[in-house]
Amino acid sequence: MINVAAVEYYLPKNILTNEDISKEFPEWSAEKIKAKIGVESRHVADESETALDLAYKACEKLFKNYDKSKIDFILFCTQSPDYFLPTTACILQDKLGLSKSIGALDFNLGCSGFVYGLTLAKGLIATGIAKNILLVTSETYTKFLDKEDKSNRTIFGDAAAVTIVEKDETRPDFQFVVGTDGSGFNNLIVENGASRNKAEKPVLFMKGPKIFTFAVENIPSLIKDTLEKNKLTMDDIDLFVFHQASSYMLNYLKNLCNIPDEKFFMEMKDIGNTVSASIPIALKLASDKGKIKKGNKVMVVGFGVGYSWGAGILEF
Repeated sequence: MINVAAVEYYLPKNILTNEDISKEFPEWSAEKIKAKIGVESRHVADESETALDLAYKACEKLFKNYDKSKIDFILFCTQSPDYFLPTTACILQDKLGLSKSIGALDFNLGCSGFVYGLTLAKGLIATGIAKNILLVTSETYTKFLDKEDKSNRTIFGDAAAVTIVEKDETRPDFQFVVGTDGSGFNNLIVENGASRNKAEKPVLFMKGPKIFTFAVENIPSLIKDTLEKNKLTMDDIDLFVFHQASSYMLNYLKNLCNIPDEKFFMEMKDIGNTVSASIPIALKLASDKGKIKKGNKVMVVGFGVGYSWGAGILEF
């Protein structure tokens, strides 16, 4: 039904290393940060650099090897848009010089955003509205971080990833599984800056232990349900690519779900947690490293802010 035909990504040029953070917070050594989070450095957008800017630069890389005239819809996932309105996807259409006879919309999701984007793309393709979709996942979470928040500053990095999702009738019609639990909305939140508390500066607040517990309670059943819905077993999956949250969380989930090391991809050492961009970046890195081969079945698993979660299977 759908084929991930191409993936590219862009990382801002500014790099924040563990050593940089350790200079500000001497009680946290660079080694301690790496051991806890699995990250040595992360990329940070300039003050004037936005999610749209990162997405545009990722698209420039993509279009070196893909005919942009084929695109007939843009799906832009971000929680750090350039404006409340207009839609960032509309601005991107103009900046890229794409046809005016295409659809373009933004959707607001975090770490599950890529998987949800695939479900939206599949729906547009299944109903005949589009055939070649540009799925954009771009975030500048670091703009929401308080300078004194040493914990979240070690975790998050900025990035954009762009993915071409094409109609392909030779591919299996794999089904996605998604879930929502809004009762946990305030455990990862930017409370200020929008309509409810618009007078204050927007700052990200995260209860890490609550997010960890949410993932542990939901991801094993998500994987089980996704396999059952597609009449597959763990042995049928060649590679699992989770949202790259932190090495501690990913290793815990890998062991909890009984996923063999050789079937689990994790690469965030020099990138960090890039929210909705993390899965497509990981897919690109896995492909470049030869971890994904033609005919492989890859399960993608996203989870986080909302609470929101989703999983699906891609055949390459």
